[in-house]
Amino acid sequence: MNLAVSFALLSLLFAGLNDVVFKRYAGKDRSRGAYVFGIGLTWSLFQAGILLTRSASLAWEGVTLFYGMFAGALLVISNLLLLEGLSNAPVSLGSTIYRLNTIGVVILSFFLLDEPFGKMKILGILCGIVAVVFLYKRDDGQNHSSLFLSALFMLIMASLFRASYGVISKVGLLEGANLDGMLLIFAVNWMVGGAIYARFRENRFSVTVKKSAYSLISGVLVFLIVNFLLLAVKYGEATVVIPIANMSFVVAMLLAMILKMEVLTLRKACAVTLAATSIFLLSWA
Repeated sequence: MNLAVSFALLSLLFAGLNDVVFKRYAGKDRSRGAYVFGIGLTWSLFQAGILLTRSASLAWEGVTLFYGMFAGALLVISNLLLLEGLSNAPVSLGSTIYRLNTIGVVILSFFLLDEPFGKMKILGILCGIVAVVFLYKRDDGQNHSSLFLSALFMLIMASLFRASYGVISKVGLLEGANLDGMLLIFAVNWMVGGAIYARFRENRFSVTVKKSAYSLISGVLVFLIVNFLLLAVKYGEATVVIPIANMSFVVAMLLAMILKMEVLTLRKACAVTLAATSIFLLSWA
């Protein structure tokens, strides 16, 4: 196993872990905004520490600030929507839909980056849609409850915002934005976005030991997810390592079963297989 694949697998592992932590946090009535703020604070400290350790110089020119703020805002919104969606949906559904953001990336890249759009990618999109249809049927039969439908909508929107973040980040890098600067701006965006959401959407911003613990765990996980993925891209081909990292929903579902949060069914197994096939086709087509 080469170094790049090893880094991608580590990013996959930590992403799957974080999805389960997200579900655990969202399962109770707690401030999502305060949680995201804490994640951003933890990530910012670790990211700044890494930059100081390697004495990296940051370029704060306009293009870095613009794309860092723009893409960072999209990333924050996507994770807030993911948290809200997971409050009324199983982690297998939420994680799979969120990681199928590859579909949105392919579509947006066709329009914004003039990337090719062939038959294999169309087949990949169809596989992704069928995977979501398989997961749409709930085990408890409450498929058409307003809470579940609302959660499903939020998860789809979270995936779309996550895809937009990826494409805008790529546009920014092509325009000459500084990667280290953008990463730090992304982390700070989580702090600002979380605080705004807690204050104006939830109208609460209480800090407890439990919330702080969740924020610390997810903050470290998000930092590891992002940085291991960057290392994977640095030492390997993006078309190989990114699809591997996007398979994290498999880890999330396995953990959910081990923790007895969900049970494995033939339908879920088929959905995961289709989702993995979708990512494969979209990435290697």
